[in-house]
Amino acid sequence: MTLTDVTNEQSSGRGRLGGRWIDDWEPEDPGFWERTGRRVANRNLWASIFVEHVGFSVWTLWSVFVLFMGPEYGVDAAGKFFLGATATLVGAVLRVPYTFAVARFGGRNWTIVSGLLLLVPTVAAAFVLQPGTPYAVFVLMAALAGFGGGNFASSMTNINTFFPEGRKGTALGLNAGGGNLGVAVIQLVALLVIATAGAAQPRLLLVVYIPLIVICAVCAALFMDNLSSVRNDTGAFRLAVADRDTAIMSFLYIGTFGSFIGYSFAFGLVLQTQFGRTPLQAAALTFIGPLLGSFIRPLGGWLADRFGGARVTAVNFVAMAAATVVCIVASGAGSLPLFVAGFIALFVFSGVGNGSTYKMIPAIFRRKALARIASADAALLHARRVSGAAIGLIAAVGALGGLLINLAFRQSFAATKSGAPAFWVFFAFYLVCTVVTVVVYLRAPARAAAGAAVAV
Repeated sequence: MTLTDVTNEQSSGRGRLGGRWIDDWEPEDPGFWERTGRRVANRNLWASIFVEHVGFSVWTLWSVFVLFMGPEYGVDAAGKFFLGATATLVGAVLRVPYTFAVARFGGRNWTIVSGLLLLVPTVAAAFVLQPGTPYAVFVLMAALAGFGGGNFASSMTNINTFFPEGRKGTALGLNAGGGNLGVAVIQLVALLVIATAGAAQPRLLLVVYIPLIVICAVCAALFMDNLSSVRNDTGAFRLAVADRDTAIMSFLYIGTFGSFIGYSFAFGLVLQTQFGRTPLQAAALTFIGPLLGSFIRPLGGWLADRFGGARVTAVNFVAMAAATVVCIVASGAGSLPLFVAGFIALFVFSGVGNGSTYKMIPAIFRRKALARIASADAALLHARRVSGAAIGLIAAVGALGGLLINLAFRQSFAATKSGAPAFWVFFAFYLVCTVVTVVVYLRAPARAAAGAAVAV
């Protein structure tokens, strides 16, 4: 089978939008993959990573802006945590329609549009980011930044369709890790701005990112493709919603990605509120956790490919629970070095867990389809349909973990002036996630014949 020329829309009566379309895509065929598939898939992957990277930076823009917002802005710590929660919530909700936009408009086409949409929150912020602006306007701006959060779901859904099963873990890990890295990069840019121009110049961030948004959208137009085999499949959506594994994996993803994005929004504020750090001191530390968590995410996917996603995920949740204990002890002792070490460990383990849980999703649906459908080709096609829909749903629900973390910190500091109560809640949650992973996905082999679970 050959790859249909990646050119403009062919008149085939399918009503597709214009753009670069690939009609024949068989990544599970080793010959096809070696001849053509690998090159095309990798080209789409790197362009997708660029757009998603910028999207994450825009999504977490207000976690950086709050470091610039001194007393003259009239916003207290609780109000700043709420700005982060607002951006997280909107980004999570947008992940559902963004998932299905790939099938409706094409992966390349939607990546261009979603990239250009990032101009809305950045250009708008340039006009209102100053003392005296009503708090409600800041909340609206944080909500607009949620456009950047939606990019993850459409990007992951799109890239999932390009790679064969045995390479999905690494590919999805690279895609997500490169996107997550946008959190650390914007915090590094903020550190540079504060160190050179002072905490009164937040708009300099926008001078960097507005041109970058245009560049990433142009790269998507030049280097990405649409797959005509991906269709807006409401049947797959219904199957994914009804499948219990979608709900279970959504719960586990709250613990991994929800932790990563929630801590990314909260880290700087916690340092300022609990340890009295200045904007420059906070910015000098906040980028480290997201940076390490982003770089290590592909390792989580690779470990899952090698040892199994469920095994890696279970061990990882135990490590996350241990890291919260370090943060609790450090909070009680008032030890900033110990606290930073514990918090950074949470980022690292959330990054590993992000990679391992995302590897689990296509593997779960593939194994279930192969067990139920006689034809291997039909089973793989079914699994690809349902797992694509499930990825978007799981990404949306998982991102809500970031909302819960920011609300937990907001309440914890309002009630006790410390983040320790919030960390106790996180500790209990990670233990529950460990138990769920072990019971459902590691103890499955003995019960698989009864259809009670599927080993991954």
